[in-house]
Amino acid sequence: MTQDPTELAERIANGDRRALARGITLVESTRREHRAQAETLVNAVLPLAGRSVRIGLSGPPGVGKSTFTERFGLRVIDEGHRIAVLAVDPSSARSGGSILGDKTRMAELARRPEAFIRPSPGGGELGGVARRTREAMLLCEAFGHDVVMVETIGVGQSEVAVADMVDVFCVLVNPGGGDELQGIKRGIMELADLVVVNKADGDLAPAAQRTAADYRNALHLLRPRWRGWTPETLTCSAVEDTGIAEVWDAVERCSAALQESGELDEHRARQATAWLWKEVTLRVDDELRRHPAVAELLPTLEHAVSNGDLLPPVAAERVLEAWRAVAGDAASSTESTS
Repeated sequence: MTQDPTELAERIANGDRRALARGITLVESTRREHRAQAETLVNAVLPLAGRSVRIGLSGPPGVGKSTFTERFGLRVIDEGHRIAVLAVDPSSARSGGSILGDKTRMAELARRPEAFIRPSPGGGELGGVARRTREAMLLCEAFGHDVVMVETIGVGQSEVAVADMVDVFCVLVNPGGGDELQGIKRGIMELADLVVVNKADGDLAPAAQRTAADYRNALHLLRPRWRGWTPETLTCSAVEDTGIAEVWDAVERCSAALQESGELDEHRARQATAWLWKEVTLRVDDELRRHPAVAELLPTLEHAVSNGDLLPPVAAERVLEAWRAVAGDAASSTESTS
């Protein structure tokens, strides 16, 4: 990948779809030599980013996220917008690549020139999002997409990391009533701006209305996280394309309310700080694993831990001691030469 990042940024800003795809591939690369190029690229497009409505979509497997996303995306386009969908898929244990390939499940949306769909492997990241989803969002915004949707993996109740990178967090649920409500942890519900009960059609329509009522009652018991917005519960049928317009209307009203109250700027500032510490954590982890002293020690410690001869916290402390010893020697050497 030898593309000059500055030239790539210009092509993205000029609406080159192939350049956008290459740019996301660059920021997702795990090769060390690509990180500096990726950072140059993101810095170059940063003045053009930040003007979209950022939506997070989460929900359990089988709730119909891809079908909903396609119908929602088509509605957004019909309203005169351009949408980018960053669909985070489970990773293949063998290749590390995306397993499901959401692009093949959103064929109609993928054919629209106003839409850009990018499946990305989760890569083992917690929270249902990929490691470089934030950078991909900025590139899509610089390209000109004024609506960016992050569709999470759908692995269960841990999918709250997406709330740290979007404006409006939408949780999609199945018709199910009280049993379904009990299966959703309080944490994800406290972050939800919209709860959307999908599959409100046919024989499931009455159950969907009951489920929506249950969620409305439950949300009233939680403290709203915004001053200017109270979470709403809606019903829709992605298959029959009903209720989708109402969901988009609620997204627009939520975004407008947060802008008017000033909370959107505050929220994005907190997100930037969270991104900083996430990046620090990732880089420290990478540095630790690559450090020669740690790499030499790890096989012995991992063997002792797996055999039950050593507690993981004790092993972790020994890893840090080895790292600190070398870091301390380096600091002493620097002081002595200054």
